[in-house]
Amino acid sequence: MPEPNPVDRWRADLEEAGKLTPAIVEQISRVHGDRGVRAIEAVAEGRVKVYRDFTIVVGYEDEYIVEDGGCTCKDSEYNLDPDDPTEHCWHVLAVWIARRVGHLDYHDMWYSDVREFM
Repeated sequence: MPEPNPVDRWRADLEEAGKLTPAIVEQISRVHGDRGVRAIEAVAEGRVKVYRDFTIVVGYEDEYIVEDGGCTCKDSEYNLDPDDPTEHCWHVLAVWIARRVGHLDYHDMWYSDVREFM
């Protein structure tokens, strides 16, 4: 049986643990580098928000919609190889992590309505 890719490995470990352990943080950082570190920071800071219509990650300059493993950020659009399972923007990684550790900021409203006021 082939060895699972490193992304599947840390996701399975996180799913099993239900929390970020030092070993899982090290795995994420090793596999994803700075993107992984930023994702962990975003989760710790409560910057993953779930609305009725979208999941949003509050970035440094804007808010990004993460949906079906994709993101509206420029990093996803221009820099990542869609065929490489280890390449994801930090916003997507943050959503994966936040969902598995239960650290999501829920808003019972439509993001599209909130966005109109911004």
